[in-house]
Amino acid sequence: MDFDRYHLLLIALVFNLGIGLAVGSALAGDTEHSQQGKIEYSTEPFGNSTWEENDKSVQVYDSPFDVALFSAPNGEDKERLWSQTKSVAWYGVGVAGFIALLPEDLSNWDKSDDRLLEKWWDNVTEGPVWDRDIWYINYLGHPYFGGVYYQVARKSGYRQWDSFVYSFLMSTFYWEYGLEAFAEVPSIQDIVVTPVLGWVYGEWAFNKEREIILSGGKVWGSSVLGDTTLFFLDPVDSIGRGVNNLFGRDVIKAGTGYVGLKDVRMPNGEVDTQFQLNLSYAIGEGETSPAVKRRQSYAMSSSDPIDYGVVGISVGMRYMMLDDAFLLEDQWAPTMSLGVYFSPQLSSRLNYTRADFDRTGSSEDATYENYSFDVQYYFMSDEALRPYLNVGIGETVLEQQRSSKFFQINGGLGLHYQFHANWAVLVDWYHYYSGSASTSDDQISTQLVYRFGRGEL
Repeated sequence: MDFDRYHLLLIALVFNLGIGLAVGSALAGDTEHSQQGKIEYSTEPFGNSTWEENDKSVQVYDSPFDVALFSAPNGEDKERLWSQTKSVAWYGVGVAGFIALLPEDLSNWDKSDDRLLEKWWDNVTEGPVWDRDIWYINYLGHPYFGGVYYQVARKSGYRQWDSFVYSFLMSTFYWEYGLEAFAEVPSIQDIVVTPVLGWVYGEWAFNKEREIILSGGKVWGSSVLGDTTLFFLDPVDSIGRGVNNLFGRDVIKAGTGYVGLKDVRMPNGEVDTQFQLNLSYAIGEGETSPAVKRRQSYAMSSSDPIDYGVVGISVGMRYMMLDDAFLLEDQWAPTMSLGVYFSPQLSSRLNYTRADFDRTGSSEDATYENYSFDVQYYFMSDEALRPYLNVGIGETVLEQQRSSKFFQINGGLGLHYQFHANWAVLVDWYHYYSGSASTSDDQISTQLVYRFGRGEL
């Protein structure tokens, strides 16, 4: 698999710039005559963000899923957040226009004779679809930059739930249905995985960054390792801090970024897999994001009633009893899901099952996929063993061909056993029905569930 040399050069340039700024900053701090260029870290006690520092009413958590992004009633810095958002959004539009002028083999954008807005509309109305990007792009790269979006809000004083909502809005409407839709059809995995796993990574990186800052910006006693680690925890802000430190003033005001991968057919007929890393910065006058300021300090800690412990993943096996119309033998298939467990009574999950099935009366096999977005309602939620109802919508795909894609609705019953704050097992039965294909399937599964962080409180 050959990567486009221009994109490799871009990646090398960006990461060398970031590491160079981080290392240069650390070395400057160790030089007696370079104290002005040193990033200063406070060693005072600090919390997760200014959210923990604000005085709040005891009733603030009565409705823990209320969204404060648009009202900021508890001292959140709404002006700074939206200033960054607008700056990055307009910068992204300019970058999109520039990319549209580049040759297709360099830009990695699918160009045709369609007008630009018509192309965007076609992609938006065709999706979302289950994309075929390589697993580490979908499940490592996208959550990584989902965490970058998450930290934009978190570092502006918002609680975890608001920061997750912000990450969802930015990754979905600014990127997936915004800029990237000019180039390709929106992706189901990106819409869900980017903000949900971005929450998990973003909060971990958010706290790990502050642990390093509390230790004076050092890892294992080294400022070089400390600044390099801070760069990888949040490369966008670290590069911004490095540039501001290099110039001795806050030149960069805010930043964000995204990563992508796409197979592009070249003029000679070969397929080239191209990696794209986009970093966007707002430069000029105005308030500087606290994440990229040269001087940083933090204070007091407390806990958030809704944290990334509501996010869970599950893996297991599913016995597929498919409709005779598929001409596929019944068999077991691996299954996995990513979910948000809002409370002991309610959760939602993105489920995915895939296997190669034997064709009925033939030695050949066929690839069968099923993915669905489901909602679960649990009874006896105070107990460890909880019966639940499930309803959802999704699609079945044969041989990874969109032309053989069938819309389905499903419903079913299950049992959830919570034997540890972080661990649970479940067994369930779902019935799937497709009106367009006139098919009915039954599926039985057993899965192991893991909840991140503190898990279920």
